[in-house]
Amino acid sequence: MIVPVILSGGSGTRLWPLSRELYPKQFLPLVGKRTMLQETALRVADFAGVGSPLVVCNEDHRFLVAEQLRQVAVESAGIMLEPCGRNTAPALAVAALQATAAGDDPLLLVLPADHLLNRPEILAAALTVAVPLAEQGHLLTFGIVPTGAETGYGYIKAGEELESGRAEAGPIPAACRVERFIEKPELAAARQYLDDGGYYWNSGMFLMRASVWLAELERLAPDMLAACRRAWAKAERDMDFIRLTAQEFAACPADSIDYAVMEKTAAAAVVPLPEAGWSDVGSWSALMAVGECDEQGNACRGDVLVTDSRNCYLHADRRLLAAVGVEDLVVVETADAVLVAHRGRDQEVKQVVEQLKAQNRDEARLHRVVHRPWGTYEGLAQDERFQVKRITVKPGASLSLQQHYHRAEHWIVVKGSASINCGDQVMLLSENQSTYIPLGSSHRLENPGKITLELIEVQSGSYLGEDDIVRLEDKYGR
Repeated sequence: MIVPVILSGGSGTRLWPLSRELYPKQFLPLVGKRTMLQETALRVADFAGVGSPLVVCNEDHRFLVAEQLRQVAVESAGIMLEPCGRNTAPALAVAALQATAAGDDPLLLVLPADHLLNRPEILAAALTVAVPLAEQGHLLTFGIVPTGAETGYGYIKAGEELESGRAEAGPIPAACRVERFIEKPELAAARQYLDDGGYYWNSGMFLMRASVWLAELERLAPDMLAACRRAWAKAERDMDFIRLTAQEFAACPADSIDYAVMEKTAAAAVVPLPEAGWSDVGSWSALMAVGECDEQGNACRGDVLVTDSRNCYLHADRRLLAAVGVEDLVVVETADAVLVAHRGRDQEVKQVVEQLKAQNRDEARLHRVVHRPWGTYEGLAQDERFQVKRITVKPGASLSLQQHYHRAEHWIVVKGSASINCGDQVMLLSENQSTYIPLGSSHRLENPGKITLELIEVQSGSYLGEDDIVRLEDKYGR
């Protein structure tokens, strides 16, 4: 039995402003109509012998993960919630503990949630080579056969071939022992690797037996495993969510799978993936490379007009974007931010995010549209003592029973119907009807209908922050 472990803890800062801390790139439809997380879950859903995925994610993303899996009819084996980021090795450790909790010892297929793989059949073929080796106790990593001298990826140097690591037929080269892992190289070194052969891009995908991973982690990073055991043992189970305890998990050393184990173990092996159409989509240039371009080399998404421009990535999210006489630019427009960068320096976008965080600006964390388990809200206008929001509530969903100490609210229904509790009063509003929620009144909003409820909320008061919410009841456990 193979259990996919989807690692969904990344923040995707290099794809700002589309990717934000509370809505990172794995939740975005960057290529095609489905999100990166959905594509990852569906990628292996039909593979023989592969079960439901375990997902490890940031606690703040739990409802996004659950909703996006529900949309594509993928039932998870559990959604494990990290109270803080500790990199991939602890994430895999708690997943292995969960996978072996009932006495099973499955193979774990580790998949980053935010990578692209256009030809999943290549991964399926590679598993026919990797599975027997993992059952023998090897820790397998999948190496991407390079298509160029790429400096944005780490590399794996293959050693001697494994006797049992050859495919009977198909496109997969023989598996090899890992001789060494190499950090992102300079261009001259990357070109040399390409000329020499036997070097692969590090994909961040792995296959290993759960008990073997735990044993190697026990040997090489015992403090990490001990902290993960404590956090997992005290975890709280809530529906599909497994909430790791904050104090124990925060005490865990932070490290990657590569650094903690793979670079030190003698059991590491690599299975090459040729022509798999893989990308970590780690920059706007990488995203441009996997998209369709016009005759002038421009990749355009959204409402874009182009005149006499070449080799640009142009993304319009909410408004018309027009480019005239420009070259080698990345221009990304969203409702609250616009990025303009030279294509050769798009890796430096993360420095913008660092500045935003240093200034405590919301643009680093949130989009104007904020997702909640019941739907979304979007800020439309704001001044010193008022703000206007557009709120959508999914059919059958409801907000918490809550009250505010510093603001009153007016609600106007523009689509659907709303069931509203305000103090002792219960009312049903339809389109073009409105109500007033006085300051301090307990209230709840619910959508009793079969279509999405949309309403306009006008807040007024001395303080309008999102932390002015006292939840009295909440079915989502917030």
